Amino acid sequence: MIRTALLVAIVACFAVPLRADPPEITEVTAREAGGVWRFDVTILHPDTGWDHYADGWEVLAPDGTRLGFRELFHPHVEEQPFTRSLSGITIPDTLTEVIVRPRCNLTGWAEEGVRVALPGR
Repeated sequence: MIRTALLVAIVACFAVPLRADPPEITEVTAREAGGVWRFDVTILHPDTGWDHYADGWEVLAPDGTRLGFRELFHPHVEEQPFTRSLSGITIPDTLTEVIVRPRCNLTGWAEEGVRVALPGR
């Protein structure tokens, strides 16, 4: 009986899909020059290699409209946290903040992003 219960417990452990940690945005810098914006975004994520890594982030208006997207083309296993930039983003004058949301190639988009106040607005 004990062997059967142990076998069932082991099988149950392998049957449950493991959810990896979502990428975490630890810092965002937003700068405007000449009517366009540049975002420097620092991400912390337990990248393990090509099978599991943070593969992008986006800048969203509060209503969910995508204003910019930065694709990350490779894992950053040995570089944690890491910072990547995206420039040339046009943001409507009426907005005073945006949302930056990260994505993982295994688990998809983070459920929540980080609200970023736009300096000078």
